[in-house]
Amino acid sequence: MNEFAVKKSRFTELLMRNNAAEERGFKEWIFNPGMLFKAGKKWWGDGGKRSNAHEGLDLCLYRNRQGMIVRLEAGMAVPAMYDGTVVKIIDDFIGKSVIIDHSFTSQRRFCSVYGHTVPEQGMKAGSRVSEGDVIAALSDPGQSKKGLFPHLHITLGLLSGEASYEFMDWETLGKADVLLLDPLEVIGGNYVIEDLPAVMKP
Repeated sequence: MNEFAVKKSRFTELLMRNNAAEERGFKEWIFNPGMLFKAGKKWWGDGGKRSNAHEGLDLCLYRNRQGMIVRLEAGMAVPAMYDGTVVKIIDDFIGKSVIIDHSFTSQRRFCSVYGHTVPEQGMKAGSRVSEGDVIAALSDPGQSKKGLFPHLHITLGLLSGEASYEFMDWETLGKADVLLLDPLEVIGGNYVIEDLPAVMKP
């Protein structure tokens, strides 16, 4: 990470502030191992093998300062991690993914991807956003995705000179021309990794 000068963000702070979650306070994210970057297994349903290693990080649960476990809810406002420009909005299996290009790293282009959302009205390729701006709301998986809770998928990537956003989708993301990074090192906030089967059941 430091090799490419990708700075830690205030994403967790901004997410909590935008959703008035500060009253009870944020203590730490809680991750089932299947939610982590490069995880090989699912954290929902039968917990079976993923078709590809996880391209990012799934945010679903956190513990507040009273010790309660809180789930993210459909409709929660999703903020931009840094200043940037929306370059593409693509379909994913429970909503849309917003891809934002950031220009603060001089070595390679850097992007953040926010998956399983409903983009804000008027949000489109070319839209300029500032750090903390609401770009989308968390989508509802509904009954068709049994065992899946509303959650935010975040992918971070460094693009090579040959890479093009024009052809970027969930099939091409993470190929040789995009170096994926672990969002856990960037989103800010404390975290724990726990196996929580009871909490993960609907």
